[in-house]
Amino acid sequence: MTYQLQNISILVVEDNQPMLELIKSLLVTFGVKKIVLAQNGEQGFELFRREKPDIVIADWMMKPTDGISLARRIRNDPGSPNQLVPIILMTGFSEKRRVLQARDAGVTEFLVKPFNARDLYKRLEQIIERPRQFVRSEGFFGPDRRRNRKDGYDGQLRRQTDVRQEDYDLSFESTLPQSKEQ
Repeated sequence: MTYQLQNISILVVEDNQPMLELIKSLLVTFGVKKIVLAQNGEQGFELFRREKPDIVIADWMMKPTDGISLARRIRNDPGSPNQLVPIILMTGFSEKRRVLQARDAGVTEFLVKPFNARDLYKRLEQIIERPRQFVRSEGFFGPDRRRNRKDGYDGQLRRQTDVRQEDYDLSFESTLPQSKEQ
């Protein structure tokens, strides 16, 4: 599906100038008209506060403030104008511990470098099509860390109070009157 992205604004925070220009050109190709560029997390947060973008795309490894710190600040700083903004974190590291660290910082989507236009577009599509609920608990604020599944849960019972299907025969056939054939 193709989206009309001309009315959204995106903040891109990346310290590598060629990568910054590449992401900008991809977003222009997707139809995004308002793209705000920042060289690091500090500058990114100031632009975030001033411009109030609809989506933030940030690199992980930047100095003096990296993308993880930026995400935490967006989610938790009282001066943040939109703590619910979708954040896409880009990185060259795809190890599970890195993905979990990003998730725990409040990142919405994770994009591994090198990526292509389709990969970036899929992350934008994910944000549009499947927005995630936000959770606030002690020590965390951000998108629900669990990905919703459309189908029923096939695994073991999740709670002691769960009822097994075989404990109660609720099938259609059990509700039909029994015939008296002899």
